[in-house]
Amino acid sequence: MITSTTDHVAGRQVAEQLAVVTGNVVKAKHVGRDIFAGLKSIVGGEIHGYSELMAEARNEAFARMQEEARRLGADAVVNVRFTTSMIMQGMSEVLAYGTAVRLAPAV
Repeated sequence: MITSTTDHVAGRQVAEQLAVVTGNVVKAKHVGRDIFAGLKSIVGGEIHGYSELMAEARNEAFARMQEEARRLGADAVVNVRFTTSMIMQGMSEVLAYGTAVRLAPAV
């Protein structure tokens, strides 16, 4: 599946716009990570456990968006974006979205 953050795919023409496709995931903090994060906040620096958690969430949301596009028969997803929001204390949602398209045959 071709994905692009622009409204086109280089060297290809969009033949048909199918639909906006999305993929989301909600992740909660792990108690062990929370304790370590509290300690880390005293001395500063990156909290790797949370960085890994958010990277995992982005990858899952991205894969779900691509799967929705495949079900529609898309060749690509353009204008791909990510957004995050806090659902409640210690729980965040990552949403990936874009426009599923069919590409014209390459010339």
